[in-house]
Amino acid sequence: MTKPFLNLFLVLTACITTFGQNSFTKEVDSITIRNDSLWQPTRETIVFTGSSSIRFWTDVQQRFPNYHIINSGFGGSQTSDLLYHVDKLILRYQPKKVFIYEGDNDISSKKRPKEIIKTTQEVLARIQAELPATDIVLISAKPSISRWKWRGKYRRLNKRFLKLANDNPRVQFANVWDIMLNGNKVDKTLFISDGLHMNPSGYDLWYQQIKSFLP
Repeated sequence: MTKPFLNLFLVLTACITTFGQNSFTKEVDSITIRNDSLWQPTRETIVFTGSSSIRFWTDVQQRFPNYHIINSGFGGSQTSDLLYHVDKLILRYQPKKVFIYEGDNDISSKKRPKEIIKTTQEVLARIQAELPATDIVLISAKPSISRWKWRGKYRRLNKRFLKLANDNPRVQFANVWDIMLNGNKVDKTLFISDGLHMNPSGYDLWYQQIKSFLP
């Protein structure tokens, strides 16, 4: 590739990457304005963040009434988007604990588990550099009707999440995959009509699994 074409390629790649990262900026800014109005800096804060499975968990504060919860989930996000917006979505609230749900959209966008883990490690590094006393819980990718064909990749990703948690004393792994199965198949009663997002029964299972990670 000649130098002019190489330079053009690099510029276009940078533009595409920036567009992808900034595509959530307006939504993230809106979420930040909302959460800033709810945040009570004098109370210990727990942040739930990640893609739409977190965003649509609208009653997470009600399910954990003894804790001060900030929900900074943003629909359609991938791990790289969380990394790009980590300051606004996590760090600004100086949380005692962070629950992260990412990887679901990454797999459906044809990203490899190895790539997702690498970006997850960057997210963890940012949090731990700024907030070394903060504990982090990686929520496993969930099974779903609409993405069941990629179940093998999701399982491999979850194994890597588990290893990542085992290798880091301030990181834990919450397995929501197994509890959402009916035998060897996904439990179809846990989803709304799109086959991807959960109904209240799905969130009931998540609550039962995640509450043990809170002190």
